[in-house]
Amino acid sequence: MSAVVLLSGGLDSAVNLKRASDDTGVALALTFDYGQRAAAREAAAAALMCRQLGVPHRLVDLPWLAEISGSALVRKDLELPRLGPHQLDEARVRSGETAQAVWIPNRNGIFVNVAAAFAESMGGLTVVAGFNAEEAAIFPDNSHDFVSAVNASLSLSTRGPVRVVCYTQGMTKPQIVGLGRRIDAQLACIWSCYQGDREECWECESCARLERALREADAWEWFQTNRIAP
Repeated sequence: MSAVVLLSGGLDSAVNLKRASDDTGVALALTFDYGQRAAAREAAAAALMCRQLGVPHRLVDLPWLAEISGSALVRKDLELPRLGPHQLDEARVRSGETAQAVWIPNRNGIFVNVAAAFAESMGGLTVVAGFNAEEAAIFPDNSHDFVSAVNASLSLSTRGPVRVVCYTQGMTKPQIVGLGRRIDAQLACIWSCYQGDREECWECESCARLERALREADAWEWFQTNRIAP
């Protein structure tokens, strides 16, 4: 059964897109613009990946999500968390202080349910999401418990039934980089930076996680050499 893929344009979603494309085929990839700073860059990265794989791509606008959020992801008057790769596992990060700064109300819950509506309308397809074990320790909406709870809900709210799967759920970011290179995922196209500038800032938490993952997977130089800026 083919899939509807949640495609942010970042590392995790890029690898899940390629796995779904290889395993079941992808009927549609969805990217969301909710007023985030990097919306244009994320959408461009996602569109580029889909063109390379021949996957239909759709951008979904959710402007009201920014209106109700106090997150630094959507409010430029707030400072984004800036961390070095060596700081990611410090106690203050694990406690969720930086997570709170970039939290968007029920974001993954909304994304999954929108994707489920598309999936149901297309014949009860699977929804593929890009989660990982590293961020699940900080963001509960990346966790196994979240996916299990969502699937229980979807079994009642959709006819099909639609369910959520994730190929990288139990993996760390370096492991995801390794998997992406083995399956020839579109890693050169990704955009993971919280900022939406011409180049990654390499200072925000998301950039720090990507840099650490690339270095630990011995892929930093490969990424710098093969980078295709969206």
